[in-house]
Formats: sequence, C-alpha cells, structure tokens
Amino acid sequence: MLILTAALAVVIGLALGLLGGGGSILTVPLLVYVAGMAPKPAIASSLFIVGTTALAAVVQHARAGRVRWRTGVIFGLSAMAGAYLGGRLAAYVPGQWLLVGFALMMLATAWAMIRGRKERADAPERHELPVLLVLAEGVVVGLVTGIVGAGGGFLVVPALVLLGGLPMSVAVGTSLLVIAMKSFAGLAGYLASVQIDWRTTLLVTGIAVLGSIIGGRFAGRIPGEVLRKGFGWFVLAMGTFVLVQSALGH
Repeated sequence: MLILTAALAVVIGLALGLLGGGGSILTVPLLVYVAGMAPKPAIASSLFIVGTTALAAVVQHARAGRVRWRTGVIFGLSAMAGAYLGGRLAAYVPGQWLLVGFALMMLATAWAMIRGRKERADAPERHELPVLLVLAEGVVVGLVTGIVGAGGGFLVVPALVLLGGLPMSVAVGTSLLVIAMKSFAGLAGYLASVQIDWRTTLLVTGIAVLGSIIGGRFAGRIPGEVLRKGFGWFVLAMGTFVLVQSALGH
C-alpha cells in the first residue's frame, strides 16, 4: 500500500501543476480507500496536502506570467472566509454524506467543463475580473471547499474559465494561488474537531510537491481546449468512482 500511496501522490502533484486542480479529487479517495483514514481526517489531511502542493506549483506558473494576482488574491480571501465556515459546519455532517456531496459536486463541475464554452482566438483576454464577481464566486467556492474538503481547483478553474473568461492556462495558474489560500483556511476549521495523521500526511505532501513541479513544466505547452476537456473527463471519472464507492458503503 505504501508504494501505491506514493505513486498516487505523484499523480496528485501532476494534476495540480498541470490542471490547477484535481489534487483533492485524488487525495481524499487516496487517504480513505488506500491509506485507510476515516472520511473526516482524510478531508482535513487533504486540505494540508493540496494547499502545500499548490504553493509549490504556483511559483512556476507565476514565473511564466500565468497568474492574475489581483483576481487570485481577492478570490482567495473571500474563499478563505467561506472555507473556514464550511470547515466548522462539516463537524455536524456525517462523513459519508460529505463523500457523497463531494462526488456530486465533481460530476456537476465535470459536465460544465466538458460542455463549456471554448476559448476564442479572437476574443480579448481579460487580465483581471470584476471585484464583485470575484468576491461572490470566492465565498461560494470556499464554502463548498470547507465542507467537502476539496482544495477547490475543480471549482475555481471552471469559474475563472466559464464565468470569468480567462484563458485556461491563466486560470490554472491563478487557481493554484486560490487553492493554497483557502485550503489552509478550511484546514483551520477542521483542526478544531479532527486529529490528523501527520506521518502519512507529510509523506504524501512531499511526494506530491515533486509531482507538481513536473506538472507545472508542461502546463504552458498544452493547448487550452485540450486541458479543459481533459480536466472535465478526469473529474468525471473520479467523481463516478467516489459516488459508486459511497453507494457500496466502502
């Protein structure tokens, strides 16, 4: 199981570095079904793993100019408030319900990304998004993040691409900044009621960071349309897996 855990940790980092999301989508199932953690400790641990890995990945994207700092910081701050509240509310929700909600949110987001609008080559690039739009999106995404333990890239990237009109590559880089900020806020909410297995958590984090560095190197070389659809199908597959496992009571 240790080898499988390490291999999947690399994939977590690759997903974050390449797609700007997907880390928690892999991390929660990894910790629950492979490492044997209970749902709530797994969700709390995933927030630390994904937040730390996102911080490492955002450096490369920033150097390549693929981060919109104002949009990311405003989105991140509003999402942190929602994530902390969500983390506190999660203490009153059964763990199995959290996993089901996690899976359903993944499926809805995957469908939006697969069917979403395509980037137009002649469309003007939006460098920063309207503040009120960013604030509203941030609070909603943050609340979901805190409750279901998702780092939020699978919600932030679609929000920036489908609603904000940012190019996919820029949405990926900006998403990593947001993920790091609100993952740690959500973690703070969970720490009030959950104990974390730090040995496993730090092991997965270290390996995932290495994967994120590799993923970040390839992110700028893949067409945005390919990234968007690949992201959507990836989330759809993982969401289906988690929903089936939850239905079977695993």
